[in-house]
Amino acid sequence: MASDHDDFIDYYEILQVSPNCDSKILESAYRYLAKQYHPDHPDTADGARFYEIIEAHSALKNPEQRAAYDLIYASRNIDKLYNKEHHQEDRKDKLSNDTSAASDANVQKNMLFSLYKRRRENASDPGIVGFYLQEAFNCSDEHFEFHIWYLKSKGFISITEQGLLAITIEGVDHVISMHQYKAKEKLFITQSDGLDD
Repeated sequence: MASDHDDFIDYYEILQVSPNCDSKILESAYRYLAKQYHPDHPDTADGARFYEIIEAHSALKNPEQRAAYDLIYASRNIDKLYNKEHHQEDRKDKLSNDTSAASDANVQKNMLFSLYKRRRENASDPGIVGFYLQEAFNCSDEHFEFHIWYLKSKGFISITEQGLLAITIEGVDHVISMHQYKAKEKLFITQSDGLDD
């Protein structure tokens, strides 16, 4: 593990996770990235990137090693962490002021569409690391857990053996039905406009 000031490596950045993530998210991110950049992968092979990911995972997977690394990480990122914590607090305040059912429905719809798109384009590898979705939609931990609970309870998403989020058959049907409804609504509006002429 790099501890020298000039040789410091940001293992969290390499694994694309938050320094506050739990071990489950860390493992999910590692498995996802290692698979993506593995030298045997036909489309995205990157040996250098793959070995960076292996090194980062080796440094963080052991809780004691990770705690020691976190001390070095914090000393180098104290301003960054301070600003990020305040940004998260501001974001939570903003979210708490806008917790309408309509905004929740919109986030869930967009999450589901992202998972639909992933499965449609990568049928053999349809999973997405939950952390990536959480970041993409600017969700606090509490809101993200709520959305995942709802979508799982409805049967729209599932957790893969690798700990990734993936859309189910019910979820695909739901996305398609939403778009069919929108298409009918557009057609109705167009026909109504034609009657006014």
